[in-house]
Amino acid sequence: MSTKVKVHLSLFTVSLLYGATFTLAKLAMPEYIKPFAFILLRIMVAVVCIFLFHRMFVKGAIKDRKDLLPLLISALFGVAANMILFFKGLSITTPINGAVLMLNTPIFVVIFAAILLGEKLNILRIGGISLAAFGALLLMGGTRFNFSAETVMGDIYVSLNAIIYAFYLVYAKRLMVKYHPLTVTLYSFFFGFFMVLPFAWQEFSEVQFSLLPLNIWAVLAFVTVGSTFLTYVLNAYALKHADSGLVGSYIYLQPVMAALIAMLSGKDQLSTEKLLSMLLIFSGVYLASNPAWINNWRKPKASIPH
Repeated sequence: MSTKVKVHLSLFTVSLLYGATFTLAKLAMPEYIKPFAFILLRIMVAVVCIFLFHRMFVKGAIKDRKDLLPLLISALFGVAANMILFFKGLSITTPINGAVLMLNTPIFVVIFAAILLGEKLNILRIGGISLAAFGALLLMGGTRFNFSAETVMGDIYVSLNAIIYAFYLVYAKRLMVKYHPLTVTLYSFFFGFFMVLPFAWQEFSEVQFSLLPLNIWAVLAFVTVGSTFLTYVLNAYALKHADSGLVGSYIYLQPVMAALIAMLSGKDQLSTEKLLSMLLIFSGVYLASNPAWINNWRKPKASIPH
């Protein structure tokens, strides 16, 4: 299997796991566990899982001390601030507002990648991202989202989260290229744990784990291992082998996965509008992931000698 195929499979799996999280996490939060406690639990489990896999399969280390500061920055933007702002914002604003604002992430990824990494912009990539964004807006309700004074602080938090996560996807790429992705992810989560701990300890100490029903334990296991540990590891692998813009563009598939899972579980139904929205998203992501097309299209065809 080629590296390109592995990258796309990794990013598709990430979108699938995140899509399921939107449906499953609501079963546990906030009735059984509050948002910040959930964040701390996700990071704790992820650190343990990554550490075990790292010891068994990688055993790498950060050899250059000057990379410790970039790792701290990656932990701040990719783990601590990212999770705190998103969960805090989502508790104030509406789910539709939050989903719409998160669509800014791929746009900022392209901007940061052009500034920090020198990744080239072209009509095909910009058009693909725009097409996917339009499809995602249709899928999530079109005009049903509403920005008002009551949700403004939550909207601001989610918007900041979108920008911060976009910066992380671009900033961490250099570390992913220099070191094994699992090594970078391990250090990022380790540092991120201590950054989140002061904000989340109070809520975490209030969780009555002994009283949690079995289905909630299953949800916690899925979110902590599946949509935290696996998603960050797979994203790290993709960042090492692909452009940051491609990694960011796959965010548009998350609402598609969420909608499909909701339909399979009987909580939603397929309609012509939803089918069209999904086709637009898939087409947009496909265009954004093949920026070389524009260059090949522009190249003049070689003349056939007579």
